Amino acid sequence: MKLLRILSLFTVLITSTLTAQNKQITLEEIWNGTFRTDGLQALHSLNNGKQYSVLNFDRANRATTIDIFDYKTLEKTKTLVSSADIEQIPYFTDYTFSKDESQVLLATEEEAIFRRSSLGKYYVFNTKTGETTLVTEDKIQEPTFSPDGTKIAFGLNNNLFVKDLNSGKISQITTDGVKNKIINGITDWVYEEEFSFVRAFDWNADSNKIAFIKFDETDVPEFSMDVYGQDLYQTQTVFKYPKAGEKNSKVSLHIYDLKTNSAEVVKVSKNYEDFYIPRIKWTNDPDVLSAQFMNRHQNQLDLWFVNASTKEANIVVAENDKAYIDVTFDLTFLDDDSFIWTSEKDGYNHIYHYDKNGKLINQVTKGNWEVTSYYGYDEKTDRIFYQSVENGSINRDVYAIKLNGTKKQRLTDKTGTNNADFSADFTFFINTYSSSDTPYLYTLNESKKGETLKVIKDNKDLKEQLKDYQISKKEFSTINVNGNDLNMWMIKPANFDSSKTYPLFMFQYSGPGSQQVANRWNSANDYWYQMLAQQGYIVACVDGRGTGLKGADFKKVTQKELGKYEVEDQIEAAKLLGQRNYIDASRIGIWGWSYGGFMSSNALLKGNDVFKMAIAVAPVTSWRFYDSIYTERYMTTPQENPTGYDDNSPINHVEKLKGDYLLIHGTGDDNVHVQNTMRMVEALVQANKQFEWMIYPDKNHGIYGGNTRLHLYTKMTNFINRTLGDKL
Repeated sequence: MKLLRILSLFTVLITSTLTAQNKQITLEEIWNGTFRTDGLQALHSLNNGKQYSVLNFDRANRATTIDIFDYKTLEKTKTLVSSADIEQIPYFTDYTFSKDESQVLLATEEEAIFRRSSLGKYYVFNTKTGETTLVTEDKIQEPTFSPDGTKIAFGLNNNLFVKDLNSGKISQITTDGVKNKIINGITDWVYEEEFSFVRAFDWNADSNKIAFIKFDETDVPEFSMDVYGQDLYQTQTVFKYPKAGEKNSKVSLHIYDLKTNSAEVVKVSKNYEDFYIPRIKWTNDPDVLSAQFMNRHQNQLDLWFVNASTKEANIVVAENDKAYIDVTFDLTFLDDDSFIWTSEKDGYNHIYHYDKNGKLINQVTKGNWEVTSYYGYDEKTDRIFYQSVENGSINRDVYAIKLNGTKKQRLTDKTGTNNADFSADFTFFINTYSSSDTPYLYTLNESKKGETLKVIKDNKDLKEQLKDYQISKKEFSTINVNGNDLNMWMIKPANFDSSKTYPLFMFQYSGPGSQQVANRWNSANDYWYQMLAQQGYIVACVDGRGTGLKGADFKKVTQKELGKYEVEDQIEAAKLLGQRNYIDASRIGIWGWSYGGFMSSNALLKGNDVFKMAIAVAPVTSWRFYDSIYTERYMTTPQENPTGYDDNSPINHVEKLKGDYLLIHGTGDDNVHVQNTMRMVEALVQANKQFEWMIYPDKNHGIYGGNTRLHLYTKMTNFINRTLGDKL
């Protein structure tokens, strides 16, 4: 009897262990936060170089806090601000220090406008007195401390204002702002989306001048979106949106002098007819402003230095490219007024050092690899810190190098994706590491050699939790497609049997300079792919020509023909994978979102003998429908390049449809308008082609909110099972 009980208990233990290891991932778990990682929110290194701050939520008090930690001990030294102690503020969502850290700007009641822009109420918290002051009763944009901490500039109703924090007085410094006509100091829609910034104003070092860009969008065509909401009648959102080849905002650069209370237009000697100002930034000299001017084709970029006192303006760097130039935020001014600049003019993105007059001192980094982030320059040790893909294009590491380009050091030793956040004095850095099988690991490292001092967060609980699930390894490799070795990952079922055949489901994005094959921790989609692998699918991703981090030639080969070479690569990759004895070539599908939706649509149409099905979420269906800055960067205008626009747009190939096609869009998409899907639907109908589609009312380009993502991924999973999973 005793032996039977022992055997019975042993059987139960073995069975429960096997069951635990075979736990299936569900869509509900993916989208309810079951696999969420723990991180550091709004990390800020304090000026003393010995402490850092993070944003936390105190669940016990249901309050937001800014907590201060010691670098050496990683111990919390104090709570600087807690919303529990501030009667006016139930919670805040972000914070910004003044330069001397005596004041903190707290963001509350934030509401999104577009992808990067928002409105909010802001409070100034004095760290010495504990006093909290509301900036203004209005919801405002981009409030920014002056360097001396005595004033805040902000945008409101398309105008710029300055609040004196000592007197409390608010002064309006522009008056001509009108919705959908004139914007001062805040970017228009297309600048925000494609040049990735919202605050188009900047304080000088002496806090007595503000440079700003004015956008005259009077002649820009309007786009409108119906908002269905909950009321009896729908409303409309109307905004200016320049599509490819249409009129852009007319931009001008201005400098406002707070002493004279007057603004002057900045004039440069070069005659620009149709141009952009994608970046402005004051140098360390309070009288010298830097401004980047770019032609509409975006293949010429001039860096100007403008003297606000003498009105003299000089070009210090002029770059030209046969295709286009990527604008970055890497311009950094050193104490001697020389500056750091990144450029891919030698074929790869690298760091350059120029003197204050624009004379090249030296190219700091060199090689057939890309610099992916510039972190800063430490004057004490004469070292530049940066991130690059020197250790393989799917990996990223942190490096240090002397300003003259010597004594390069790799400061991270784990293969995968490393990203550093340096202390203000560059003594320490917090490294965020992950790989395809290691969740985010936060460590404290010293910057001299990169030695790891302590672990801050390791997400071990998540890794332990995932042991209960049937997880497959993400396999990285390359595949030779159309004469190029392309990066690829593949996820096979955990019980993979090479003597069997499996359906193949391919994912890609494929946009210029993008990367999806990267050695980093799971996104939500990766758990979905694991779920599909559990159900018997092989999932693969191939980064084709046009994607990033493999040099300018590889990236820019798609110039003037978006959707040609990228689609050829996906079709050929699918053919090659279909030749493998464990893949069923008759059951290959492909999906993508945004640019990826454009690609999956094209792949199904142009590769109709290869792909059995495709899912396109929020796709561009004709480049004629998309915005000017993005589209013309790669295609020039439709007036100049009509065949480039039309030959590779899926809306012009609907008659080729043979397989199963699912088209998905949100009606509130301000980026890739639902017009793309509506016109694609009409073209398919007139071609008498059957397909499926799903519209999400009032959802933007991300298609989320409430149960939306769960519904979306349920719909896509059901479609995959119905079209590819018939033999599973």
